[in-house]
Amino acid sequence: MTDCSNLLSQSPGFQQLAALASSPSQSRGRRHPEPGAPTRNPFQRDRDRIVHSTAFRRLVYKTQVFLNHEGDLFRTRLTHSLEVAQLGRSIARTLGLHEDLVEAIALAHDLGHTPFGHAGQDALHDCMQHHGGFEHNLQSLRVVDHLEERYPAFDGLNLCFETREGILKHCSRTHALALEALEPGGVAQRFLTGQAPSLEAQLCNLADEIAYNAHDVDDGVRSGFITLEQVAQVPLFARFMQEALAEFPVLKGRRLLFDSIRRMLSAQVYDVIAATQAAVAEAGVGTAAQARQAGVLVRFSAEMRSQSTELKRFLFKELYRHPTVTGSMDRATRVVRELFSLYLAEPPANLSRRSEDDLHRSVADYIAGMTDRYALSAHQQWSGQSLFD
Repeated sequence: MTDCSNLLSQSPGFQQLAALASSPSQSRGRRHPEPGAPTRNPFQRDRDRIVHSTAFRRLVYKTQVFLNHEGDLFRTRLTHSLEVAQLGRSIARTLGLHEDLVEAIALAHDLGHTPFGHAGQDALHDCMQHHGGFEHNLQSLRVVDHLEERYPAFDGLNLCFETREGILKHCSRTHALALEALEPGGVAQRFLTGQAPSLEAQLCNLADEIAYNAHDVDDGVRSGFITLEQVAQVPLFARFMQEALAEFPVLKGRRLLFDSIRRMLSAQVYDVIAATQAAVAEAGVGTAAQARQAGVLVRFSAEMRSQSTELKRFLFKELYRHPTVTGSMDRATRVVRELFSLYLAEPPANLSRRSEDDLHRSVADYIAGMTDRYALSAHQQWSGQSLFD
């Protein structure tokens, strides 16, 4: 890797950082050497490359909870990623962490998601179970390292180590060993040594949870699959709905829902800031390197963690396992499985073969890159059936 930090501190991308923050001047660099940009720090440059990527644009037509065609106002992977980035930057600014790195990780963290959300991922994993499996975090890294084709000198986006590290949120030991063999001391090493990622990466993990809990409440009520009265029985949400009603007694309907969610989001942001500051002080760390050795420091307070987990359980039971949602996901699973079998037997003309010996992985890459509507169209064209009216 080469140093990707040769920018003057007077450049527009310069930011005063806390000692624990990831600094562009201390970046571990890119896999392929490149000269620095004159007006952007390396993390800004990563963010820009992600925004201009093909995989990022596809997120607008990829499922979060509800299939893309089921409603214009439901979240997609793209709007979810934007909300994670907004929450992450808000927290990062107060903690003195690098906002551009947080934003880059947030915008890229779901690039590897399949069509149809977790149903698509699970279906592809089953199809690939004898060929290395499929996991969307690994696929996101694969997208930015290999699958994007935008530059003449290398595959992928050639992002900085710190951005790539944050994208790889989870990794089994088996996959970590395989990645470490290809890139010794690289982004998978921490899963073998027990080291934590940067504080910016930790923050994105938590911002992801905050965002999807909040917007899934919103989308769930909008869909009619859960009711405001049901959510009002969950202690975390109930607390802020009561606050809203205490200030605006006649508030009801969508305004009550929105104001309750807004208050819940604000409280969680403030909780993360306070809990993280306390954790850093208790750990007694003073540098970014020391923070990595101290375990996960970006966190909720114990009370907020408990209440957030309870909200997550509620959403899993009442929304994600709602019969209408699971019915849609069952049909989506069928689409992915049948397309996988079809493309193994008859590889598409535009299938990109990274290895002539690995047709299964090439087909998985091809399907994972599809949007919901492209996958449905391809399946209908092949089968003559429309599984979603």
